[in-house]
Amino acid sequence: MKLWGGRFTKNTDKLVEDFHSSISFDCKLYRHDIRGSIAHARMLGETGIISQEDAQTIIRGLREILADLEAGRVELSTEAEDIHMNIEQLLIERIGDVGKKLHTARSRNDQVALDTRLYLKEEIETIARLLVDLQEAIVEVAEVHVDTIMPGYTHLQKAQPVTFGHHLMAYFEMFQRDWERLKDCYKRTDVCPLGSGALAGTTFPIDRHLVARELGFSKISRNSLDAVSDRDYIVEFAAAASLIMTHLSRLCEEIILWASHEFAFIELDDGYSTGSSIMPQKKNPDVAELVRGKAGRVYGHLVGLLTMIKGLPLAYNKDLQEDKEALFDVVDTVKKSLLVFAPMLRTITVNKARMLQGARGGFTNATDVADYLVKKGLGFRDAHRIVGELVLYAIEKEKNLEELTLEEFKQFDRAFDEDVYEAISVEACVKRRDVYGGPAPQAVLQAINEAKKVLKSNRDAYNEKLR
Repeated sequence: MKLWGGRFTKNTDKLVEDFHSSISFDCKLYRHDIRGSIAHARMLGETGIISQEDAQTIIRGLREILADLEAGRVELSTEAEDIHMNIEQLLIERIGDVGKKLHTARSRNDQVALDTRLYLKEEIETIARLLVDLQEAIVEVAEVHVDTIMPGYTHLQKAQPVTFGHHLMAYFEMFQRDWERLKDCYKRTDVCPLGSGALAGTTFPIDRHLVARELGFSKISRNSLDAVSDRDYIVEFAAAASLIMTHLSRLCEEIILWASHEFAFIELDDGYSTGSSIMPQKKNPDVAELVRGKAGRVYGHLVGLLTMIKGLPLAYNKDLQEDKEALFDVVDTVKKSLLVFAPMLRTITVNKARMLQGARGGFTNATDVADYLVKKGLGFRDAHRIVGELVLYAIEKEKNLEELTLEEFKQFDRAFDEDVYEAISVEACVKRRDVYGGPAPQAVLQAINEAKKVLKSNRDAYNEKLR
């Protein structure tokens, strides 16, 4: 007989039992479920709802079940539906009728909300640490390459010269926003729903604050209907995770391009590459490609979660069981992607000469030629037109701008002089962009020093449970 079977006159159909059961995936929550149950049992004892002796018997039984689960000595049952009923059933089998008192003043509805919040708080902390590790890898590589000149792109067309360090630090900023989103999401996850019951609280004199303190929550939910039906924190996490994967995917795309023969800006370490079963020469950027592909997987879960909750009336509905597989897979996907990404980035080999060669092609110094003319007194729009004509002439002559003779420059404007060559070297183009947030080596070093302070703050914050 089910623990809820008193109202029923026949057993659940086997097809329905298989369809209904969630133990195949929510077994992941066993530690959180037992932790919550221990706190609940202690509160029942402290408030006199059950005797202290019964509370301690329940707590000992739960701890023994946890030890057996950790050691693989317990087999969970599909017939018991989910992790909550499995543990309660095991408890009753072990300690008898006293175990039946555990569920006093509690519903599976507030129990599962508690478990997922406990689980997600832990995982957000883990992902925050992995993000910091990736940010540290970015800073390490960027610091080595503050002087490494490469072409910057817009529309995937060469635009202006930058440094590799500056390029990487753009991703530091993206991942810092991701870190801040995780911290913000943690605040809304850090709410204890236990005590909300099925939807309308309980008639027993429970102490919700006692439970919240024991479980490490900073606050308790304010509305019982909302507490059992809210999955916003899961959707919010999936959205934050989607942006993490977006930024990883963007960097993956660049790594894949840079590692190609056509770019040859970098070479991936053999440990983070794979070969071909038929083409012996191949060295494929499979790690980057797989992370890029997994981004779509996380997006799919976000859309699925939003679709699941969009039409649900208050309060709990069985639809909400669908949140867990999505949540678990999002967590696992993001963690695995971050775990492999930082060492892949740390072990790349950068081809400085090839990057510099790339920066010298494609007229990346054209804007600097226009700026040169502006400094000679021309209006920017006139300078822009003149340089456009110069670029067209250089294309026809199959030359770069710095390869033109002074006489060729003067054909387009008499303001050109010998100093133009010093002004438009790619090295000078980069060094002169010494503005805050710019690509000049000094500006990038400043950004790196600031990033190191941010990283220290990030580490301190997750050591304080992101509060």
